[in-house]
Amino acid sequence: MDATGTAPLDASSGEQNRHRLSRAGNRRMNHMIHIAAISQIRLDTPGRTYYRRKLAAGKTKLEALRCLKRRISDALYRQLVADAAAATAASLEAGPGGHCGASQESSAVDLPPHIDTSDQPLPGPAKSTLQPPHSARKTSSPRTESATR
Repeated sequence: MDATGTAPLDASSGEQNRHRLSRAGNRRMNHMIHIAAISQIRLDTPGRTYYRRKLAAGKTKLEALRCLKRRISDALYRQLVADAAAATAASLEAGPGGHCGASQESSAVDLPPHIDTSDQPLPGPAKSTLQPPHSARKTSSPRTESATR
């Protein structure tokens, strides 16, 4: 199964032999790979050389783009596998205390625990930065003085 939707599907009919992209898979990742392919075609990169080589081999622009997207997808997969293997190897190594994830500092030995300045309590409630509300009513207006006489 192709997780990114970049594997070609057979869409042949009769004597016409063609392929199309799968609608399955992670559409967001497929979009990201498409943007990467378009960027590689626009700039002077090995991807552009590969794309032009496919065009010279007789492929249409869409077919050449599909080939480039598949090449990018394969490179991403190889990198993800390598990263996962490196993370697994790093997690299998024992830490300084003989256990995975052990640190040099122990909270059981270091009493009280190390407190950062952001962890300390504040001295009291914060002062209000808002201005006091102004009264909407004026004390004396010409209209009210004439009405009271």
